[in-house]
Amino acid sequence: MRVAFYAPLKSPNHPVPSGDRLMARLLVQALELRGHSVEVISEFRSFCATPEETVKRQAAARQELARLRNVLSGGLRPDLWFCYHPYYKSPDLFGPVLCREFSIPYVTAEASYSKKRDEDAWASFQRLVIDGLGQASVNISLTERDRRGLSEALPSGSFAILRPFIDTALFQGSPHAREPGRLIAVAMMRSGDKMRSYVMLAQALAGLQDRPWTLAIAGDGPMRSEVEQLFSGFGERIEWLGQLGAQEVARELCRSGLYIWPGAGEAYGLAYLEAQAAGLPVVAQKTAGVPEVVVDGETGLLTADGDIEAVSAAIARLLDEPDRQQAMGANARRFVLEERSLEIAAQMLDQILQTCLTRQS
Repeated sequence: MRVAFYAPLKSPNHPVPSGDRLMARLLVQALELRGHSVEVISEFRSFCATPEETVKRQAAARQELARLRNVLSGGLRPDLWFCYHPYYKSPDLFGPVLCREFSIPYVTAEASYSKKRDEDAWASFQRLVIDGLGQASVNISLTERDRRGLSEALPSGSFAILRPFIDTALFQGSPHAREPGRLIAVAMMRSGDKMRSYVMLAQALAGLQDRPWTLAIAGDGPMRSEVEQLFSGFGERIEWLGQLGAQEVARELCRSGLYIWPGAGEAYGLAYLEAQAAGLPVVAQKTAGVPEVVVDGETGLLTADGDIEAVSAAIARLLDEPDRQQAMGANARRFVLEERSLEIAAQMLDQILQTCLTRQS
């Protein structure tokens, strides 16, 4: 199929790395792996930080809508419009309109719905998302949590599950020599949930100073100085890696012993899958979408939301029991390579699309 791919929050070509950009790229790869031709049809970003911006953003979108209408009128039309990650701050302002006009099947992936936004200043943008979901041939959720929320908001909608996945190419081959006491975290340094996780991590490690560990932190961002201040009391135990490319991240993961990241508010976290592909057990909270990518008790230890002492105890347990750490790491690696690889996801995604489009025709 010829697929028009659109990510209203962040294009796959956006210069700033993030989990959203990575998953957008992975979905494009998955489609192409099954022989589909994929074109990023627009770079327009519909994201609004506040409700007050929505009217101005919709006005700016009219010119792009006219351009896209001309493109579809004058050339080969796509067989499918694939929208990644529409939500109340960043709806698809083009796909539903154009798909109705040109009789193109519409598909979404990782759409989300927040009931409380029906009653506040975001209501008009959330309604655009819900209208698009109702029009879609299928809405693909990456977590059961999101699927449930969407199906409750739109009982008549069509839904499917595609579990979070990664390209495991960088993690193939024999595992490297490890440093069991080397902890590692990979995360951007920004306000909100990321900063909450950094605060929790520093607090959890404060109770483990009697153990021989080091922590490598890969990441950068506007809150770097605040993050550095959080960990200033640990001295040379902390290794600041800065922002790394994919190959560098894989190398650092492969030489570490344990991946630790509380994961406050994480939708799911592709970094958890990368760490497990490298053979690392994970310590995180059992919250939001984290249980969708870490198997508690098998590939890592998940603790109650907000329980700092439990995070600290889980880290201590895996530091104190190297055999358990190694066994969980082996389980983690098998889990990702055998269940969450790009190749497996590409096949599942193709089956979802073929099934829904065949049913629609």
